[in-house]
Amino acid sequence: MGAGRNRAQVARLAGVTDLPELPPGAFARVDEGDDGAFYAPARLVTHIDEGAIGALGDFYARVLPSGGVLLDLMSSWVSHLPDDLAVTELVGHGMNAAELAANPRLTESFVQDLNRDPELPLVDARFDGAMCCVSVQYLQQPVEVFAEVRRVLKPGAPFVVSFSNRCFPTKAVAIWRALDLNGHASLVHLYLQRAGFTDVAVRPLADGRYSDPLIALVGHA
Repeated sequence: MGAGRNRAQVARLAGVTDLPELPPGAFARVDEGDDGAFYAPARLVTHIDEGAIGALGDFYARVLPSGGVLLDLMSSWVSHLPDDLAVTELVGHGMNAAELAANPRLTESFVQDLNRDPELPLVDARFDGAMCCVSVQYLQQPVEVFAEVRRVLKPGAPFVVSFSNRCFPTKAVAIWRALDLNGHASLVHLYLQRAGFTDVAVRPLADGRYSDPLIALVGHA
């Protein structure tokens, strides 16, 4: 693990995920069983429909740097990057090795339970951009995880967090289950700000009329 510009900043964020604005038990789940066992079966399916996937790919093309080194956090067998978005490296993190191995865009991957260990095994300031697609609802230590993403991003690099109205309800945290899409956007905005991201913006990508609803937030390291 590198020890560079953001390590001290991450350390200063210690304790911020108490998030006093949120009620006690905000990050509890219906199923507190082992996540490794839950995600052990490979699920080679998409969790948003084609319209939402297309909207997300178009957005990635606009905000992620072409030819960059990218991190796909909480990834799977597909990263939803448009075919014409060139990448030098695409590092994928997930909970299922078979899913990651089936992803043709990944150049490197690793399996890690971020709810047990939010510290990423990646050096500081390696990445030109990062994304987390339809998975933020499962994080029990979201600010610690996002602070780690910020640490491994280059200064000013974008982090795209997208979500829809779908989830595995027994594994989504309580606060997520209690909110609607607008509430989810406010919650993710709070996570990003607490993790030290700047210029955080909410970008509705699909309104749900002709596809699954999809919202993205972008913050900059």
